[in-house]
This record gives sequence, structure tokens and C-alpha cells, in this order.
Amino acid sequence: MLEPIRHSLDFQRIILASTSPRRSEVLRHLGLHFEILPSLFEENLNPKDFASPADYAVETAYRKVLDVAERVANDVNKADIIVGADTVVCLDGKLYEKPKDTAAAVKFLSELSGRQHTVYTGMVIKTPNATVKFSEKTLVTMAYLSDDVIQGYVRTREPMDKAGAYGIQGLGGTLIEKIDGDFYNVLGLPLHSFCKHLLWLYDDQRKKDELKRDIDERSSREEPPPKMKKGDGIEVL
Repeated sequence: MLEPIRHSLDFQRIILASTSPRRSEVLRHLGLHFEILPSLFEENLNPKDFASPADYAVETAYRKVLDVAERVANDVNKADIIVGADTVVCLDGKLYEKPKDTAAAVKFLSELSGRQHTVYTGMVIKTPNATVKFSEKTLVTMAYLSDDVIQGYVRTREPMDKAGAYGIQGLGGTLIEKIDGDFYNVLGLPLHSFCKHLLWLYDDQRKKDELKRDIDERSSREEPPPKMKKGDGIEVL
């Protein structure tokens, strides 16, 4: 999908404002060359201040991008693209982010067991000329989990750095019965939506650049209007 702009992307400084190995893996699969610069944003927004979990995730992603953009603003090699993302799991209006400890992980999985929940990822792509914000959601059905299964999975430590306390790409995938939506969204970076918006950003900028060049060329070809002399079309008294 990115092939029309692949050549341009190869010469861009792309920054991923995240230490998530899953997001890095998705971008690498795209063949993008990027650097990782984790955001220092505290992620202390109150979900209750937002109309939806998606809005909360998008704003968190935006704050991550703003933090990184400010820190690299004075770099000699300017950032061309900064990518930020935030993923949350939601069930019955309750948000499940990364568990703070093993007890929280056990509680999360116990509540998600046998239920269908929603995974929201908010994303932001910032270029020097524009910023685009969007979100994606995926419905995930978790199997009924016994206490032994939950305790055993938590002991692997895999749940500890993941929203909802499970990783679908790892051992956590064995806990999932089915999904409805983008699998990569559950990983933390909705692949199709990301490519679609990145392509749109570059295509929109290309059209603007072409329009500006066309206007400049037309202006350069136009001769300046002749200077008005007395008696030329207007009677001077």
C-alpha cells in the first residue's frame, strides 16, 4: 500500500515515540527505517474527561508525539515523521491498561474471561506540515479461563507490560477464541489504518506542492502590467 511513496519514505527521518516491541515489529515488517525515541509523557490523563475510550487513547498518543517533537525540535536533522500510539482494552465501560502488578493482572484476566471486550488504539502521525489523528477498534472474545490457567499465564510475566494483561502475539494468543477487526490493532498498531493515513498525508502534501509549483510557474510567466500613461484609457484632467 505504501509503494507509491516508498522512495520518499526511505529518505525520511521517522521516529517511533514508543518502546513497544510489537509496534516496532509491525513497522519493520513494512520495511520502514525508523528510530525509537520513547516519550516521557506521564500518561496521567483522566479517562473520565473524554467522551470515549478511543478519544482518550488518541489524546494520550498525541501527548506522546508532542513530547518527542519538542525534544527533537532543535536537532540539525529534523524529524519528518513522528508516530505515536496508545492502546486500551475496554469492557462494560471499564478501561484495562497495563497491570501495575501480578495481582492486577490476575484480576484483569478474571474479569475478561469468557467475555467479548474491545481493544482501542489511538494513533497520531505528525509531519512538519500536518498532524493526523485516528483510532481503530477490534472486538476480542476471550475463552473461559480457569484459575490455574490465569495463574500460570501471569507467572510467565508476559501480561505485565500489555494493555488488558495479555499479548495476543505470544502465549496470550492461546487465551483468545476469536477477534472481529484488525489483528494488528490488538498488537498496538493498526496496520491498514496507519498505512492509509500515511499515504493520505503524503498524497495530500504532494498535491499541495504540485499546486504551489503550478501557481509559481504561472506567476513567473505572467508579464507585469504596463505602466499607465496620461491619456491611456483614462482621461486625466
